[in-house]
Amino acid sequence: MTPLSYSELRQRTRERDRSLRDKVTTLEDAVRLVQNGDHVAVGGCTASRTPFALIWALVRAQKHDLTVSRSIVSTEGDIFYASGLSRHIITSWFSQGIVWGVSKVMRAYTESKRARFEEWSHMAMGLRYRAGAMGVPFMPMRSMLGSDVLARVSGDEGPADAAFAAAKTMECPFTGETLLLVPALNPDVAIIHVQRCDAYGNAQLDGLTFMDIDIAMAANRVILTTERVVSNEQIRRHPDQTKIGFFTVDAVVEVPFGSAPHECYGLYEPFYSHMDLYAQMTARDPEAGAQAYLERFYHEPKNWADYLNRIGMAELLDAQRRGSGIYDD
Repeated sequence: MTPLSYSELRQRTRERDRSLRDKVTTLEDAVRLVQNGDHVAVGGCTASRTPFALIWALVRAQKHDLTVSRSIVSTEGDIFYASGLSRHIITSWFSQGIVWGVSKVMRAYTESKRARFEEWSHMAMGLRYRAGAMGVPFMPMRSMLGSDVLARVSGDEGPADAAFAAAKTMECPFTGETLLLVPALNPDVAIIHVQRCDAYGNAQLDGLTFMDIDIAMAANRVILTTERVVSNEQIRRHPDQTKIGFFTVDAVVEVPFGSAPHECYGLYEPFYSHMDLYAQMTARDPEAGAQAYLERFYHEPKNWADYLNRIGMAELLDAQRRGSGIYDD
């Protein structure tokens, strides 16, 4: 996306309600913060802490024309394309996982020109969010120089899309070396799943934080889903674990197993059998398989609990057993 000027970023910050207030709400109310056409940044990475409950709610709310960005995209990218939520995903890798290979759904949509996969390097995605969090329009780096990836995001392979910023090179004024400038990402909305937070939105993350801290600082609105809403007193007992501050957060939704079928570190591991099921459903006919999956797990369930019920209690308990085992002596 084209970087915002400093004055625009300052104005957006001034207009936000950053007060210390109760922000707990429902999935249905939280998705109202996402408008059609928004740029939505997705927290977590690959199959880790993917905010699937919120994505599920976005599908059911029939949102559309979203531009989506994430560090590394997994199955949720297929859901964005197949449901019509998005036709443009910005990321550094697009696959359900190494075991299952490159996304067949992504290939079906992008090769037919019905959707766009805008590929950057892992480093570039991180620095683009970091620039957005810092309020600067770009960050310099060396990664991607000389690579084929650079040609696809610099306009060298054809006319650049005027609505989206391209990478540019410059001569360093200090060393004379060539540097690559990557444009900032300032999402309209960030959707992030966390292990726990209080009602105000002070969120604590266990394990890898990925790009979530920068995403929360860069975004104009932040929706948190959390495994548990805990008291502010409990949050204050371990202030070093609070990675996202309340002043960035607009809504908090308590959703147990909110990353299913992906993992949430320390609580549950990936639901491998279910992920195998999805891979089987999309193997022969990716589009028909994705639509069948959406109908069965997104459109038919009455609520999130019914979605989890369709995955199965045995799957939930097995994922929870494997996930909680990392704390065993």
